[in-house]
Amino acid sequence: MISNQILQSTIEGLKRITKTDFGVYDVEGKLLVSTTANMDATHTDLLNFAQSQADSQTVKGLQFFKVYDEHQLEYFLIASGADENLLVGKMATFQLQSLLTAYKERFDKDNFIKNLLLDNLLLVDIYNRAKKLHISSEARRVVYILEASAYTDKQGHLESIKNIFSAKSGDFITAIDEKSVIIVKELGPDEGYEEAERFAGYILSMIGGGVDDDAHIAYGTIVRELKEVSRSYKEARMALDVGKIFFDGRKIIAYSSLGIGRLIYQLPIPLCKMFIREIFANKSPDDFDEETLVTINKFFENNLNVSETSRQLYIHRNTLVYRLDKLQKSTGLDLRVFEDAITFKIALMVVKYMKYMETLEY
Repeated sequence: MISNQILQSTIEGLKRITKTDFGVYDVEGKLLVSTTANMDATHTDLLNFAQSQADSQTVKGLQFFKVYDEHQLEYFLIASGADENLLVGKMATFQLQSLLTAYKERFDKDNFIKNLLLDNLLLVDIYNRAKKLHISSEARRVVYILEASAYTDKQGHLESIKNIFSAKSGDFITAIDEKSVIIVKELGPDEGYEEAERFAGYILSMIGGGVDDDAHIAYGTIVRELKEVSRSYKEARMALDVGKIFFDGRKIIAYSSLGIGRLIYQLPIPLCKMFIREIFANKSPDDFDEETLVTINKFFENNLNVSETSRQLYIHRNTLVYRLDKLQKSTGLDLRVFEDAITFKIALMVVKYMKYMETLEY
């Protein structure tokens, strides 16, 4: 169904060209839009016209036309004037029917893209429907997921982003849930991940995605065939989740830069719990006091450099050494030893992952 705003804009444009007033009624005889307050087609006249076999008719000095969508009556178009406006009315009717076709194709494309992303289509169906909808099956594409808080106007973002791509038929914008906007972007032959990253930044800036708000955007790898778009979508979805767990400060998360976080995210929870028990026995990183946790994180940030860490924490070098010795006694891991530091770092990431998964269960 075409929005009333589009219908109003269309008939006003037709009026400017033809100097003819128009009105559009639904099949129940309700006036939807009009170019004049004097467009007065009675309910009885419309009902009689609907029951007739004619597609156009002159009634009380007005031209009546039926507008079909694949042989189903969708609207009544009323044009002012008698027989002299018959051709004008037919042209206007054709315009509305063309709009219906275009909007239906747009709706069909949206459904196709959603099913493609969710892997709901057989391979043969992908190519057959893509051909019917005039969607290229071989093009370089990347999938983005834009997510904001529940308080953000997702529909407003959706419309704003759609306006950017209105002139480019190779891009698709849709939504699958309440918080996310999905963009399937077609890339040029010379465009790569640098351009993909730049585009992500542009989208965030367009919706006001500053440092302090809750908007994030993630994207998958670049794929070359339509059937692989769902893979890029799954990668973008994983990137968004992994970014929430391990990269709190990042607004843009690329699947190709997830590092070890990608591996941890795919571990089963029972295995994670077993690993934590092996490392910390009956302890947990949650049991460490704030001072110890700050020391550990700062030590990792400075690549296990004792002097630089003590300087940034504004403590004496010996104080830092004392804290590390104390940690070694309680966990059996010496963070000054590379292998122990790696084990401890991974354990902290695993705990973060387990906490995140717990929040999803509630």
